Amino acid sequence: MRYLDEYRDKETVLKLSEKIKKTSKKNITLMEICGGHTAAIHKFGIPELLPANIKLISGPGCPVCVTSGSFIDKAVFYAGCKDVIIATFGDMIKVPGSNGTLDKAKAKGSDIRVVYSSLDALEIARKNKDRMVVFLGIGFETTAPTTAAALIYAKKEKIKNFFVLSAHKIMPPAMLALLSGEVRIDGYICPGHVSVIAGTAIYREIAERFKVGCVVSGFEPVDLLQTILMLVIQMENNKPEIEIQYKRVVKPEGNVRAQEKMNKVFILKDTVWRGLGIIPGSGLSLNDEFAEHDIEKVKVSGIEESVDLPDCICADILKGLKTPFECGLFGKRCTPAEPVGACMVSGEGACNNFYRYKKHG
Repeated sequence: MRYLDEYRDKETVLKLSEKIKKTSKKNITLMEICGGHTAAIHKFGIPELLPANIKLISGPGCPVCVTSGSFIDKAVFYAGCKDVIIATFGDMIKVPGSNGTLDKAKAKGSDIRVVYSSLDALEIARKNKDRMVVFLGIGFETTAPTTAAALIYAKKEKIKNFFVLSAHKIMPPAMLALLSGEVRIDGYICPGHVSVIAGTAIYREIAERFKVGCVVSGFEPVDLLQTILMLVIQMENNKPEIEIQYKRVVKPEGNVRAQEKMNKVFILKDTVWRGLGIIPGSGLSLNDEFAEHDIEKVKVSGIEESVDLPDCICADILKGLKTPFECGLFGKRCTPAEPVGACMVSGEGACNNFYRYKKHG
């Protein structure tokens, strides 16, 4: 299959592995900052193909994992309001807040529907004009344009009962915040899907100011190993820069039309990332033109910021400070079937992937 078989070719994978081992002399720590990469790295056993001097750590690249508990509390609150339908992606259903989960709210009678896109949620609003439909806007630059598109359609069609509870975030502020934190990061395996939309200029400060290499990667074994090799060469030559490995999809300028939709609908705000706290200018809020579709401005929840769950070390995992194996809940009280922390809920979460692909610490 084109663009799949050649990127899973065993001979190519082994050649890249050997080249990395021959080229890499320094101790380096590389962080992937995309949930899709986290899943692929563990699914394909990438760490086992690397020399001991290269350490891979997972960052806050899973949008479900970094969504704050207070957002879940707000969603549960709105779900309990009369004549409200909550439309959400499926991996949000079991994320715990301080007042339970959407799954439990649904069991109590709330009308919560799983959708595959914001346009599905908009269609629910078209068919239920006597009810408020609240779409939970989750994700980074990858999904924010689709939420923007749904809002643009709603405004154009004068669909007054469509609302968004936005937890959309942008990636660069979090990447910059991590570089000022406790964990050492020598290079970033940059997110492929985010970069498809945003382009590569968003990483300029990381490379120029912090001297940290950035390579945008695809999601197959050959992609990831080639990306790691590119970062190794940068480190060995002391020349950190921005490169694109995923050239078959990512362009330096990104998707300009998608960027225009985001800019039309959203403004930047300070927002909470689970585990990282408040990061200035990292969240996306609806601007004044679309304020009538912002559920928080139409119906105030009164929910305050909640604290992370006790005994859950999701915060340290998202920062790259600890691995899931260091959590006393992992695989015991916390499993994909009964998750305690957000990192176990999503298929892009570090805990979920360690549980599926790594049986022992």
